[in-house]
Amino acid sequence: MESLDDVLLESDDKMTKAVEFLQQELSGLRTGKASPSLVENVQVEYYGTQTRLRQLAGIATPEPRLIVINPYDPTSLQAIERAILAANIGITPINDGRIIRIPIPELSEERRKDLVKVGHRMAEEARVAIRNVRREANDQIKALQKGGKITEDERDEGLKEIQNYTDTYIGKVDALIAAKEKDVLTV
Repeated sequence: MESLDDVLLESDDKMTKAVEFLQQELSGLRTGKASPSLVENVQVEYYGTQTRLRQLAGIATPEPRLIVINPYDPTSLQAIERAILAANIGITPINDGRIIRIPIPELSEERRKDLVKVGHRMAEEARVAIRNVRREANDQIKALQKGGKITEDERDEGLKEIQNYTDTYIGKVDALIAAKEKDVLTV
């Protein structure tokens, strides 16, 4: 069995990953502006393998409402176009045979509110992941104390520390979703 410090470090690491994952997920949520992060993680079937779009093409935003995708291999154009349509992110690619242009339309008020709901759902999933890490860590700490590896005081201190981590990381999740909500709702 591990030590109290191991449990604390592992919990901190897992909670950090949950927040980073949320950050990555939120970056793919559309706002009114063109952003490479909107499409860079789209999975493209490339020679039988699922590959991220950013590994297959250069992605640029020459204008505030336009994304341009320039594939390194011109034969992958159709696959990229299909993958973007299949990703269901509310954008339609225009393939001119050499590059793919994606005009970003203005978001309606209703669409903005839907995107905010999606963001809140993602944030709630991150909060649940953080709470699961807390529950796991608390169980490990209690097991360490039962096994006689740590004292009751150390157990109580460890449980308090895990709760502090939980509060901190849930605060980070709340800050991320608040910033994204502001970004999406700004016209």
